[in-house]
Amino acid sequence: MFLKKAKAEISGRMDSVREDVTKIIEDVRCRGDQALTELTSRYDGVAVSSLQVAPEEIRQAYRQVDEQTIEYLRLAASRIKSFAEKQLCCLLPLEYESSPGVVLGHRLIPISSCGAYIPGGRFPLPSSALMSIIPAKAAGVKRVAACSPPSKTYSGIHPAVLVAMDIAGADETYTMGGAQAVAAYACGTDSIPRVDMIVGPGNVYVTEAKRQVSGSVGIDILAGPSEVLIITDEHARPETLACDLLAQCEHDPTARSILVTTSSTLAGHVQEMIYSLGASLETGKAALEAWEDNGQVILVDSLVEAAALSDQFAPEHLQLQTAKNDELINSLHNYGSLFIGENAPVVFGDYISGTNHILPTMGGSRFSSGVWAGMFIKVASYQKLTAAGAASLAGACSHLAGAEGLKAHQRSADLRRG
Repeated sequence: MFLKKAKAEISGRMDSVREDVTKIIEDVRCRGDQALTELTSRYDGVAVSSLQVAPEEIRQAYRQVDEQTIEYLRLAASRIKSFAEKQLCCLLPLEYESSPGVVLGHRLIPISSCGAYIPGGRFPLPSSALMSIIPAKAAGVKRVAACSPPSKTYSGIHPAVLVAMDIAGADETYTMGGAQAVAAYACGTDSIPRVDMIVGPGNVYVTEAKRQVSGSVGIDILAGPSEVLIITDEHARPETLACDLLAQCEHDPTARSILVTTSSTLAGHVQEMIYSLGASLETGKAALEAWEDNGQVILVDSLVEAAALSDQFAPEHLQLQTAKNDELINSLHNYGSLFIGENAPVVFGDYISGTNHILPTMGGSRFSSGVWAGMFIKVASYQKLTAAGAASLAGACSHLAGAEGLKAHQRSADLRRG
């Protein structure tokens, strides 16, 4: 039962977005650096003299960022790198003899190049630089480019973002954003070599651009509005829940926070706390607007029902704050990242715990994963056959090729009969 519903979704102007993005991609394809420079001036209001960030600009950025921020960015980077390296240990080369004389296997090959997109928008997001660049470097990608739109205040990339890009290990850094940055990564220009994969979240124009270039380059995911779903019972603290829900709303006007609970009393207290907390925060007004538009409170009869509802929604972030968290886990299958217990808020995953915060949204966790080191690894199979091994398979192979009517295939197998 809905105790609070989201307002009816507005369809938006996606047809217009698609048309605009198509034109931007074609412009960059045809005019390259000149188009990028003009589009940066038009959309970001900053005239850039060079798209590529010079080493001195990065050194200057360090001088503009306080030491504690740099220290904690390095701490976060080390934790993200450690987790990525541990994930890589789960991927192993393979080779075995499937039958006498027939050896099968696979190699793990890092992609050659990657372009990381770091959003600009209302807030600088150095954390996103760490999340997109570090797993690629940990996977062994030789060339990782990074880009972000310029800030009017600094006439270039925000210093904290530049520092994070450097700490993460970016090989190249470019001042560009929007659909034009995605186009540059996908098509290449005189000053920006094309990449093999594009990762990182962005606005609807960035997401649409990634959709349009997908296939000519790899992409991570098509990101939508950020979202959290919290499953709770009567044992959770209303203040903690309210803060965690409001933190998600703080991201963006379209962010979605959903509370699923077995306690109507708790639900009422949480809603009261959201408004009192929102009134005390500098960002509270915008967060409360997102809550008003997109927030949901759903009352269920049991935690089993809550788990089933969560799996249908397939949230980006899923928090468990119940007395039976461990029992619930095996009932949950669709989520980008899971946060278990009152002491594991989404904010830790956003910044410091070590897991990645670039995660599937809009139900994408039903079939995809977030950014992780294995995303940058190709698993390429191979086979090695002796003459005897080939002869043992040739008859069956020839028959199957003949059943499909592919005569050259059939002849190729027959030549290996021995």
